[in-house]
Amino acid sequence: MRKTCLIIASLLAPLAVSAAPKPEMIVVCYPGGVVNAKDANEAMSSMLRVVERVGQWQANSFNSLFTAKSDECRKQMAEKKPKFAITSLGLYLELRDKHHLLPVVQPKIKGQTSERYRVMVQKDKYKSLDELKGKTLGGTVLAEQAFIGKIVFAGKVDLASFFVLKTSNQAIRALRALDKGELDAVILNEQQFSGLPSLHLQTPLDVVFTSEEVPLMGVVANSATTTSEERARFGKALAEMCTDAEGKKLCDLFGVESFGAVDAAVFDPMIKLWAEGS
Repeated sequence: MRKTCLIIASLLAPLAVSAAPKPEMIVVCYPGGVVNAKDANEAMSSMLRVVERVGQWQANSFNSLFTAKSDECRKQMAEKKPKFAITSLGLYLELRDKHHLLPVVQPKIKGQTSERYRVMVQKDKYKSLDELKGKTLGGTVLAEQAFIGKIVFAGKVDLASFFVLKTSNQAIRALRALDKGELDAVILNEQQFSGLPSLHLQTPLDVVFTSEEVPLMGVVANSATTTSEERARFGKALAEMCTDAEGKKLCDLFGVESFGAVDAAVFDPMIKLWAEGS
């Protein structure tokens, strides 16, 4: 999702063509991981030029603000009051009422607009999730513990009391610790799980838990400050991004097949789970 986050952020553009408007600030939130804010903003800036050409918007008409910290995201969302933002699913669920957030666009990756989370252990060491009670669990996604507990585990596991949590900024670091027996288990998102074969770990791994499908989060809009026409225009620009000759190179680079408008009802089961866990 980190790569997806960066390319989606690069696709945001101002809502109307006007004479030298003040750049629209886009808040980009991706909790956990080691993405450097300066590098992330530079990467997004370089891709914005393509978006402005594809969407026929003025150059240099908006800026982005990236953070990998949930608290900073909450602060910037409150201060900047952005019309569009990129958030994790967990932050969307937390902030949706306060900031009138409405999902606008989803990425499609390997033909899917959803993902599953998996808990990995050394092969034959543990047979079920129940056997991990009181054991160590690592992973980058633990930066959002409320999301993992309420959505990934569907409220059936209280993370803090069930596991000894070991948050990591790098999935590969957590997996190497699991490989060495320094961790009992690691929780992975879809992208991290798909990358396992390339790591050539010494110890075979098993999956002891697989979540239900969780929708991929893309771009959200403040429904109180944007119109349906603005959101539709934005979605159209994103769809054209991956069919543009230069834009397709960027989409391919980040593993995104396409972007498409999303039915907000896709997130209703997640909203229900979040409310039930509150």
